[in-house]
Amino acid sequence: MNWLDRIPDAARAYLETKKLDEVECVIADLPGIARGKAVPAAKWERQQQFHLPNSIFFQTITGDWGEAAGPEGFTEPDMILRPDLTTATAAPWTSDGTLQVIHDAYDQRGRRVAYSPRNVLMRVVELYEAQGWKPIVAPEMEFYLVGRNTDPRLPIEPMMGRTGRPAAARQAYSMTAVDEYGPVIDDIYEFAEVQGFEIDGITQEGGAGQLEINLRHGHPVRLADEVFYFKRLIREAALKHDCFATFMAKPIEGEPGSAMHVHHSVTDIATGRNLFAGPQGGETDAFFNFIGGLQEHLPSVIAVMAPYVNSYRRYVRDHAAPINLEWGRDNRTTGIRIPVCPPEQRRIENRLAGMDCNPYLCIAASLACGYLGMMNEIRPDKRFRGDAYEAEDAIPRGVHAALDLFDEAKEIHEVLGPEFARVYSIVKRTEYDEFLQVISPWEREHLLLNV
Repeated sequence: MNWLDRIPDAARAYLETKKLDEVECVIADLPGIARGKAVPAAKWERQQQFHLPNSIFFQTITGDWGEAAGPEGFTEPDMILRPDLTTATAAPWTSDGTLQVIHDAYDQRGRRVAYSPRNVLMRVVELYEAQGWKPIVAPEMEFYLVGRNTDPRLPIEPMMGRTGRPAAARQAYSMTAVDEYGPVIDDIYEFAEVQGFEIDGITQEGGAGQLEINLRHGHPVRLADEVFYFKRLIREAALKHDCFATFMAKPIEGEPGSAMHVHHSVTDIATGRNLFAGPQGGETDAFFNFIGGLQEHLPSVIAVMAPYVNSYRRYVRDHAAPINLEWGRDNRTTGIRIPVCPPEQRRIENRLAGMDCNPYLCIAASLACGYLGMMNEIRPDKRFRGDAYEAEDAIPRGVHAALDLFDEAKEIHEVLGPEFARVYSIVKRTEYDEFLQVISPWEREHLLLNV
């Protein structure tokens, strides 16, 4: 079969207008950065796989290395990377015909590399499928458009709008605010259309230059692929208009953080029925068990959903970032929210994850919590009514504490994969040690002459 017959319609349509010059063979590392190779089209068409060292999964966000190689030592053996042609999509910001294709990682014996983020998510989805369940997710992406920040010592500032004034804060859902950076949004829509991605909506959020993009619900791996692609798409659209897009959890002091809320539902593979809705539309044991699993296990995976020191700056009481594990109906102060929807669309929203997460790992971790809830028939606490910011804090408030909980969560490790858990913890602890080597402006301002 010709490889052109196996790629999505949008990619084929793109190649009808562009001569294919290059293929970007990409894979997400632990932070979610695209690693890989750019290959001339003629060579790519002749090869069915290529190689990269497994050490790409041991790199920290700074490009340093965690000592995670295992008992064989740091020998950097090659992995075999094979393309998933269903992920082929255009790179519409390039001047020549370029396709991006996500690859999956295998060792030289043909086994999936356990610490590859996409493989971690596939492992969790297969656990659901083994029970006859089909998980469905819908991510919401929050991010900031900011001025070009070329000196890391300087604070991040909101982007300049078309009026010549900086983007304003506290203008949630304002269409005028969205119009301020309309040209960037126009290119986001255009790039997404060329790439074959369907946007459910774009809104202004509460921060200065903060936007939210909602994606249509679907298969967890496909949606994680889209978030992975969207981050690059949005950055490229911003650069075209002389600004930056940032997915930091808390980029600007005094402004809200950026989350990646994840909506979940689970259907029966045989019937297609939503397992969260009973025959008469009522809420089922599976629905309550999924919530119970989130409440029981989310603290153990916060290290995955909030992976950096900056991530914990987002968790501020009364500031649009839940710090609790309460659940409520149509209540945005709870960490677990049940949106208003008809029974057949009943879903559960996890509001704790930051937008700085790796989408594969975040979705895998959230689904893992719900899976354990359903398997172990965990019952949730009583529904919370009122302002959940008045409830007790229920999540770790820093990287080190979060990693301690993650390391102890052996049941979660069995779902995500013990080898992944080992590597992830080592890499993230290495990043934290790197952070501790940097002296902050706060320390210089308040400690230099006062202690």
